[in-house]
Amino acid sequence: MDERAVDDRTRGLEAAHHAAIDFLGSLDERPVWPRASLDEMMSAFGGPLPEEGTDAASVIEEMARRGDPGLVAIPGGRFFGFVIGGTHPAALAADWLVSTWDQNSGSATLTPTTVAMERIAGQWMLDLFGLPESASVGFVTGGQMANFTCLATARNAVLARSGWNLSERGLRLAPAVRFVVGADRHGSIDRAARFLGIGTDELVVIESDDQGRMRPDALEHALDQATGPLIVCLQAGEVHTGAFDDFAALIPIAHEHGAWVHVDGAFGLWAAASPSLRPLTEGMGLADSWATDAHKTLNAPYDCGMAIVRDPADSIAAFRTGGDYLVFTSLDPWDVTPELSRRARGVPAWAAMRSLGRQGIARLIDALHENAIAMASGLASVDGIRILNDVDYTQVMFRLDSDEATRALGEAVLAEGTAALTGAAWRGRAALRCSMSSWATTRDDIDRTVGAIRTLVSG
Repeated sequence: MDERAVDDRTRGLEAAHHAAIDFLGSLDERPVWPRASLDEMMSAFGGPLPEEGTDAASVIEEMARRGDPGLVAIPGGRFFGFVIGGTHPAALAADWLVSTWDQNSGSATLTPTTVAMERIAGQWMLDLFGLPESASVGFVTGGQMANFTCLATARNAVLARSGWNLSERGLRLAPAVRFVVGADRHGSIDRAARFLGIGTDELVVIESDDQGRMRPDALEHALDQATGPLIVCLQAGEVHTGAFDDFAALIPIAHEHGAWVHVDGAFGLWAAASPSLRPLTEGMGLADSWATDAHKTLNAPYDCGMAIVRDPADSIAAFRTGGDYLVFTSLDPWDVTPELSRRARGVPAWAAMRSLGRQGIARLIDALHENAIAMASGLASVDGIRILNDVDYTQVMFRLDSDEATRALGEAVLAEGTAALTGAAWRGRAALRCSMSSWATTRDDIDRTVGAIRTLVSG
């Protein structure tokens, strides 16, 4: 390789290292929410493509300087918006190495190192979650694609049980699949159904309780009326309340009616890794597929979701590809997800789990729950704030007396800069939600956040 190219690559990496260290060092004091708009960032990075190129180090330095106002302090300890974790140190470093290795990780034959690490990471997760050790684990971009992957597998399987080969005969004349969901399901479930050709008018929606848990009696009544291929989608961790469906009651009901059961557990499956929180997931292992993220509760960097299917044969039937130039082993990554070419996104998950160990993962999950309890307690001490959910896991939802005041407070928190949290709607009323998802959150972060909110409410 040309000596100048090697030098350019080295200096580019050194510039990226310095920029990364500077950014991480700024997290404690920088405003959590961005201070620049999309239009401002388009202007900062836009203009005509230059005729001549620029050395890598200069490009990286320019990137870091211009991009800084539009960055969110997600890796810090006071980002509580959506359900987004920080990045564990070992996972961050591993992700840098993944890009350096530049391995196309769809094939075990082509990239045995990264595929082996992902396979081991999947085995460790199955063990932590108490799921069948023979299940397939496909690494995808996130919870959305994990739900899609599992539900595509489910659709293929329930049609096959009805005597319909989807791969050969297509969907147009296939038996109608009945897709049964909870009233408080996550929006990614509807979106995955839409990708699969199932519209919202076709969903069978089951009533839920005051925390968003599907009601077993309502499920049984609905399934008694259902015919044809069935998929039932349950939830581990309602996105607002953190509530878990009663798997031990619901899954047997679904299986008695011949349904495939899928569990959407983007952040909730990880409760099973904590001995103290594992009861929330009792009976979860009876399902047929599960979706989760490592970039949420495990704190791997984006992107890293997992689609888990009890019987790998079902995954292969849905996703195994053709191509006379491809080389297959018994179970390749491209056998269990929609992708062929992709980065080794499961390697940072391996690094995070290897760094933390079983006990460290349990402590991480417990700390997130303890932080949620502390945040709820602090917020409840602020005049006018009412906590709306049982803080059984990592979510805290609250509101003021009026929708207008609640929304105004949410906007004021983002403008003030101490912390970031996001709005929600619960039972037709405006709410605000704090999600405890980061290893970096300390009790001081919670105290600072509560103090800032107290000032905004009283001022």
